[in-house]
Amino acid sequence: MSGYWFRYRDRIALAAGLVLPFLVALALAPFRTGLSATNEALVMVVAVVAVAALGTRAAGALAALSAAAWFGFFLTRPYQRFAIADTDEIQTAVLLLAVGLIVSQPAVRTRRLQAVVVTDTAHLSSLRGTARLVEDGGSPAAVVEYVRRELVGLLGLRGCRFEYGTLMGRLPRLEHDGSLWLRRGSRVTEYAAWPDGETELRAVGGGHYYGRFLLDPLPGRPLPPEEARLVAVALAAQAGAALDTAGLPHHG
Repeated sequence: MSGYWFRYRDRIALAAGLVLPFLVALALAPFRTGLSATNEALVMVVAVVAVAALGTRAAGALAALSAAAWFGFFLTRPYQRFAIADTDEIQTAVLLLAVGLIVSQPAVRTRRLQAVVVTDTAHLSSLRGTARLVEDGGSPAAVVEYVRRELVGLLGLRGCRFEYGTLMGRLPRLEHDGSLWLRRGSRVTEYAAWPDGETELRAVGGGHYYGRFLLDPLPGRPLPPEEARLVAVALAAQAGAALDTAGLPHHG
């Protein structure tokens, strides 16, 4: 359920940017003679902030435009028309639009900062989980399996497997700096999206190569954020260190 929510949140926020101000203005309509235009506008601003906190800048801007439009339609004379007769109410509508656009931006930034904190916490949890497994005496195979599972979720893969031993064939490689390259002789290709087929992420410990994680992404999808790729590299390094500590045979 949470994965579905994060995937479609921005679309939901755009829809809310259109609908929520309409519903709020409609709810205020029966009380419009007893409320001042300023108070009505403040309630509409709250709706804009609610949408901005949920979605993107585009959703916040759309909510501000929608709020100004429905404020004029339902809450100012002549009612049920996109026209405003009173000069003061015109100024209030313009201020509503301006304030809505302004206050939506901090709300969007706050949501993004919260998302960064959540993401960083998840990344740190993955790294700590691997380190704890090593400290508790987990077998190299258990560490490799843990890292394999973490890579699937971290990078949004449809699958991942670990291959011990020497390299077979030339595959695109996720490098230590988080970039993705394919080197064939003098030809070097850098990718901004997942290529077709598998991508390798090498497990190196103590300067020795022990194997590689073969990542199976959905081809054509944009690469995950750089932070996620760097965490993936760190996880593979922890697996390599566990294999090196166990004294397993290495290759190079």
